[in-house]
Amino acid sequence: MKETKQAARLRAAAIVEALADLYPDAACSLDAGADPWRLLVMARLSAQCTDERVNIVSEGLFAALPTPQSMADAPLEQIEGLIKSCGLYRGKAKSIRDASRILCAQYGGQVPDTMEELLALPGVGRKIANLILGDVYGKGGIVADTHCMRICGRLGFYPSDKKNPLLTEKVMEELVQRQEQSAFCHRLVLFGRDVCTARSPKCTDCPLRGLCKYKPD
Repeated sequence: MKETKQAARLRAAAIVEALADLYPDAACSLDAGADPWRLLVMARLSAQCTDERVNIVSEGLFAALPTPQSMADAPLEQIEGLIKSCGLYRGKAKSIRDASRILCAQYGGQVPDTMEELLALPGVGRKIANLILGDVYGKGGIVADTHCMRICGRLGFYPSDKKNPLLTEKVMEELVQRQEQSAFCHRLVLFGRDVCTARSPKCTDCPLRGLCKYKPD
């Protein structure tokens, strides 16, 4: 029998509570503090790169270019050199510089707090926008990264083979209360590393076992 929306919301709430008990202090693994511009830059650097590497690279990047204006004014070659070890550095450097120029020209160096304005910035997609809206501005948002897509599919909130970030975002934002969404996504990252791994999920020892619809082979 197909799960009703109300049943899915109740199950999601139980999962949110269980993850909060498991990871009470979960937070973004990018060390940007409360600075929305730094979080934007670091989130852009994290594409196909580990958060650990981004944190290391960002120390040197922000020591050399500590403000949106300094990033906007920097030669592209300088930015490329500072972020080269993050991979895909040419595209990342250009989008970071161009976004910083727009922020300085249109927003006084401040990062906007609406989805529409964030998506208009070079290199910013819905995942980065939701991260900023949730972590910095307290507006919530489902950050549909690989962990979130995989785990929410396994839990049975949508077909597990539908690894589509927009689908994940739209389904889960209706099931998880807005004030819980950011912490929920950060906890999924930790849960995905510790328990619900991509290749060998630890189903027999899973604290969400009674709330999950996944049937391992």
